[in-house]
Amino acid sequence: MFPDHTLETAPPASRRPMEATIRHLGHLPAAVARLASSPELLDGFLKLSASFEQTTLEPLARETVVMTVATRNGCHVCIEMHTGKLKNLSADDDVIAALRSQEPVPDEHLEAVRQFTLAVLETAGDVGDETLHAFLDHGYTARNALEVVMGIGTYTMSTLANRLIRA
Repeated sequence: MFPDHTLETAPPASRRPMEATIRHLGHLPAAVARLASSPELLDGFLKLSASFEQTTLEPLARETVVMTVATRNGCHVCIEMHTGKLKNLSADDDVIAALRSQEPVPDEHLEAVRQFTLAVLETAGDVGDETLHAFLDHGYTARNALEVVMGIGTYTMSTLANRLIRA
């Protein structure tokens, strides 16, 4: 139902983001080839994920958000891709294992991100003051809280789309 597009078969509006992905990764992942069926979704996700990478959250905190969303939503391709990213960031094996198994992370700082991400998801953003202050008490800022929301939105779109296309 969702073909693995090439640059030749993809809708014209998908070709630029596909080419950018090839330049960035050195290849065209199957997920991107299938998401190319919707140029708007593909381009939107790539722009949002690039913006998320520019946030003030440190890289391991960003990947904690992504892995929390990916495991919660059961996106196996996302889990594998972001496990690789965590390894490239030199994350401890026990942190990676905890994130993959949806268990508490042994790093208190990253666990605060994971817990806040779960709380935002569970309450559709209506977290209580206590939950927000618990996040802030770990050295995060109000800006970081909004950046977590951005990561949740970006990677909810990605995980749901990847599951739909059977990536």
